[in-house]
Amino acid sequence: MSAFTWPARVYWEDTDGGAIVYHADYLRYLERARTEWLRARGHSQRALARDPGILFTVVSLNIDYRAAARLDDTLWISCQPEAEGMASMRFIQRIHRDAGAGAPARLLVEASVRVACIDARTRRPKRLPDFLTEESQGGDVS
Repeated sequence: MSAFTWPARVYWEDTDGGAIVYHADYLRYLERARTEWLRARGHSQRALARDPGILFTVVSLNIDYRAAARLDDTLWISCQPEAEGMASMRFIQRIHRDAGAGAPARLLVEASVRVACIDARTRRPKRLPDFLTEESQGGDVS
């Protein structure tokens, strides 16, 4: 199963005083890639909150920083979902810097993000919708 990838650029607001991406800002890139993964499948988080009435919340995160991203870098953020129980998913995510001109991209960040599905009204765990479990168990995610 191939991973979904989403491009992003590093802007000044993502960096510290040395034009290097601040460590917490990588979480934003990871979150946006998961949101875009949903959009690529025709689902917005707003629509899912209405029908079938679900929200997603991060319940655990493991992140390894390999190298720094810098101002104006083009990044590729991947996410690969794996069903994990009835109401949660794990996303294996990576952030690469585009090296350009056919050179191999450099791995900057590796993360494992566990996301729980919860009822939008009660905030209690809720079973993952079939479209998510089907894709995370071998469907196309590219």
